[in-house]
Order: sequence, then structure tokens, then C-alpha cells
Amino acid sequence: MTDAAESADGAGADTGGTAAGGTAAGTAAVVLADLRDEGEELDGLVAGIQAEDWALPSPAPRWTVAHQVAHLAWTDRQSLTALTDEAAFGRASQAALAEPGRFVDEGAERGAALPPAELLQQWRAGRAELLRVLGQVPRGARIPWYGPSMSAAGMATARIMETWAHGEDVAEALGARREPTRRLRHVVRIGVRARDFAYAVRGLKPPAEEFRVELRGVDGELWVHGPSDAAQRVTGDAVAFCRLVTQRLHPADADVSAEGPDAARWLEIAQAFAGPPGQGRPARSGS
Repeated sequence: MTDAAESADGAGADTGGTAAGGTAAGTAAVVLADLRDEGEELDGLVAGIQAEDWALPSPAPRWTVAHQVAHLAWTDRQSLTALTDEAAFGRASQAALAEPGRFVDEGAERGAALPPAELLQQWRAGRAELLRVLGQVPRGARIPWYGPSMSAAGMATARIMETWAHGEDVAEALGARREPTRRLRHVVRIGVRARDFAYAVRGLKPPAEEFRVELRGVDGELWVHGPSDAAQRVTGDAVAFCRLVTQRLHPADADVSAEGPDAARWLEIAQAFAGPPGQGRPARSGS
């Protein structure tokens, strides 16, 4: 549990923390289907908007709706490079390490400069190709990434998380409301498993003990992670937790509570994504 990308790995990536039977291949198939559906939902949101709507500002500073979709298309291409050309990905990862913020922003800028129809087509083509290639990854194979390598299910989980998070930004820019789905169990899982990464990326030592995480899922069931007898725990709403760990919601505004000082500190710094610490969103209360 040392990197947000690595955090998506392991059998059971399609569950809310409960025991999952079946094979690794079966798990990957479920996660890939959810990745497909997450992309299609966001596609449906932007497919019918007017050309001028692509230029609407999103909650991310300096990023429009077009930047959000362009970033997803760019990251899909990075994922495909990691899957198909390890040497080329190695060169790209070195560039990312040198200037991580600029590396990401330049990718979004290039895509956002395209005509909306062309950008949308590129994103669709990249999504379809990524799903195809991920579905052919041999069982047990590892895929290089910005940090530790990961499995096909791990990469798909990370793509679900990012597609959902940037989809939240797009929906806010468009004034649209999206209904949460059970696909958020993947975002919960990667958020929980990325706990130690959030500390490490800030030069902090993570707590030695696991936390118990109990969240109200979108379908009424309890999504749980960690030992039931843990001394510290996090409880609350699963959607709010997902928004918190993707830094779309300030902890002060999240319907998520911590019991214990270490658990409370984690909620202040949690991030489910790889890379340097994000700025997050300001508290609505101004605190």
C-alpha cells in the first residue's frame, strides 16, 4: 500500500470490501465492465452539449469541460503506452517525474485545443482500445505505471476512479446532476488502499495499524474495509467519501466522521490518485 496506482490491485477489486469469490479473470471482467459503463455515462453527458459548452469553466482552476475530457483521453493514451510499449512509457514517466504538474497540464491543453467533435472521437477511440487491450492482459501480468506496477484490474480500477472524479467536475460545470452507482465501490476501495500513499507523498510516516472503514453504499448496503476490531475508524456516506479521497470535497463538508486522531488526520490528507498532493477544494463554510 505504497502508491495510489498500486492500491487498486488485488482480488476483490469489484467488491465493497466483502469477500469475493471467483477467479482473477472473473474479477477483471467485472471491473472492465464497470469501466466501460463509467465512460459511457460521462460520454452521454457531453455528447449532446453545444460547442460553446465545452469552454465552460470547471471547478479545477484554468480547466474547462474540454480540459477535463482531454485529460481523460490523455491518461487513457498513457495507459495504452504502458500496456504496449514499455520503453516509450519509461521515457514518458521520466518526463512526468521531472515536472509532474506541467506534464499533466500540457496533455490536457493539447486535447482541449481540438475541435470538440474531434476530441470526443479521440476519447471514444482511446477508451475502446484501452478496454480491448486490458481484456487481453495475461493473468498475473504486471503493467508499469507512475510508481509500482499493477494488474489489469488495478489499472481499470484507477481509470474508473479518475473517470468518475473528472465526470463530477464536468457535471458541475454543466449544472447537471448524476446519480451515484455501485461502481463507486471501486473508488472507495482505491481510496482506502491508498491511505499510506497519502502520507508518503507528503513525507509523513503512516500509522502502523489499519483503520476500520464503514460506509453507507448507494444501494443501502454497508461497504466495509479493515479489521472489525480496529481502534480507529472512519464512518459515513460512501459518495461523500469518494468525493473526499478524489479531493472534490473538503473534509469539513463531507458526511464522513473519524474516530481517533490518526483517522482524523488521514481524512485531511487523503487522496486516491497518484502524483503530488493536490490542493483540494476549499471548505464551503470558509473554514
